[in-house]
Amino acid sequence: MMEEVKEGASALSVHGHNVKVTEALKDGDALTFLIVSEKLSGTGEYHVHRTYEDLEWLQHNLFSQEDVPGIQGVIFPPLPARPQVNPPAKAVKQLGVLALGEWQPYCRALETFLQQVASHGTLCKNKAVETFLTDADPPGKQRARRNLFNRLSQAVEELRKEGHKDVDEFFHAERGRNAVATGGAKNAAERFLDVVLTQQKIAVACGHFSAALHLCVEPGEDPDKQAFSKLCVKLSEVFESMKKNMMNVAENNVNTLGLGLDLESRYQEAEREMLFRRTCKMVEVENARRNAERAKPVKKAAMEEVKRATEDEFGHISKVAKDEVARFQGSRVQMLQRALVRWCEQQLLTARQSAEQLSQHLQAVRALGPRPA
Repeated sequence: MMEEVKEGASALSVHGHNVKVTEALKDGDALTFLIVSEKLSGTGEYHVHRTYEDLEWLQHNLFSQEDVPGIQGVIFPPLPARPQVNPPAKAVKQLGVLALGEWQPYCRALETFLQQVASHGTLCKNKAVETFLTDADPPGKQRARRNLFNRLSQAVEELRKEGHKDVDEFFHAERGRNAVATGGAKNAAERFLDVVLTQQKIAVACGHFSAALHLCVEPGEDPDKQAFSKLCVKLSEVFESMKKNMMNVAENNVNTLGLGLDLESRYQEAEREMLFRRTCKMVEVENARRNAERAKPVKKAAMEEVKRATEDEFGHISKVAKDEVARFQGSRVQMLQRALVRWCEQQLLTARQSAEQLSQHLQAVRALGPRPA
């Protein structure tokens, strides 16, 4: 079993943008994901099996890079919530569209997470990323320990500095924008989930009505009964077709715009967490300055040194954070644009197929007999 990986520069031996999560294997209530990475050498692929605990191990190693300058300014790719086999209604609301579609959407979300980590200029240098993607053995069990993000999160809770005035107008404006975008993205993802769940219910209702129409079929040689039975059978076929069409529409919604909105919502949360970490460091700077001003002569030099070190660290974090925000704003627009384009393309394709099928059903119904006056 692999031990906990220490931080350090490590070039990946795989194409970060081509990491694939090809399937989810169920073993009782546990899920194991097959991850395929293409070798840079072009000589083949790495195939590894990973559980959600392994993904948490990877995330823990990324969060634990306390010695990496400016790491607190990084917008960490968001890991999806823990999956559940046969999730209850509450879990479906928590996972959103990722809980639908026999785990294909969840695999796509994990795939995006790994691609974002493996292609990130800072995070890909962590040895844990290379180990996670290429080592046949699974990671060792996560050893719980407090890292810088645990402490910062606690500091944010204790000091309640969410609304603390920022010293930089750029971050003041970005915090306001993010607060609005986070709420809007979450609401949009939840409302879109409601749409998909309603479409699935409609599809189920069409299936039930299709089955019920078969109960109206009566045996016998009575011409009227025979005509009525043929009409019921044909209508049953129509509603079965409507069921399949509605299921296709719901599936398209999940795999295109649904995944796009889910990713947008989780990334806005990830940016909010980064902005909180920077705010917490800003509070440390203000406290260090006050301590230096109030220090007695015997401690003045030491407090001044602490102040300078804290200011330098805060400056580095702010620089990294600005670069991350700029990169994030550009990539999120592209991600949503791609999701919208795929959504429109799939819905147009499904609509054409549905129109063609309904036209065929209409011709078949007309062929059953003369149209009523």
